[in-house]
Amino acid sequence: MSASGGGSTRWRVHGERAAYESPWVRVSLVEVEPPGGDRYEHHVVRATAAASGCLVRSGDEPGADVLLLWRHRFITDRWGWEVPAGRVEPGETPAEAAARETLEETGWRVRDVRPVLTYHPIGGSGDHTFHVTTGVATGQGGDPDPHEAERVAWFGVDEVAGLVRRGESGEGLTLVALLALLSGLDAPAAGRRGS
Repeated sequence: MSASGGGSTRWRVHGERAAYESPWVRVSLVEVEPPGGDRYEHHVVRATAAASGCLVRSGDEPGADVLLLWRHRFITDRWGWEVPAGRVEPGETPAEAAARETLEETGWRVRDVRPVLTYHPIGGSGDHTFHVTTGVATGQGGDPDPHEAERVAWFGVDEVAGLVRRGESGEGLTLVALLALLSGLDAPAAGRRGS
C-alpha cells in the first residue's frame, strides 16, 4: 500500500479560516467534505513550529543511561520525567533544536544528535510535528533552567521501563521517545535489536 494513499477515503478541503491566532498556535475552521458526505467545518489546531526532543545517552553503548528531567505541566497539572524538548526555531534542524533544548533545560551538552522518528501526535485534530532524536552527553555546560526542571537525573534502561509502567513519564513526546528506546528504535540501523 502506498503511503500517499489511493484516494477513495480522501477528504476534500474547500477552504480554511482562522478562528484564533498567536505566535504559538492557530485554531482554524476548515471546510471539508468526506467521501460521500456533506460539507462541514472541522476545527484544526495548527502549530507554528515543530518540536524536537532528545534521548540523551551517557555513552554510545546500547545499555547507556538516559538523562531525564522532572517537571510540572500546568495544563494537565501533572509531574513527570521527560526528555529535554522544545520548539524548533526558524533556521534550525530538529537535531540542532534538540541539542539547544538539552543544554538549556538540563545543562548537558550532547554530540552526534541524529533522528530517530517523526510523528504527528494529534493527527485527527492538529498538524503539530514532533521529532525524536538521540545523542550522547559530552559533559555539563551549565546549570539546568530552574523554570524547566525541578531536577535532572540519569536512569538505566530497566528503570525507564518502570517509569513508563507507573505512568511517571506520560507526556506525549517523552513517552514516544522512551518507547522507541525500549524497543531499540533509537539504535543505529545496523545495531538495532532483531536486525
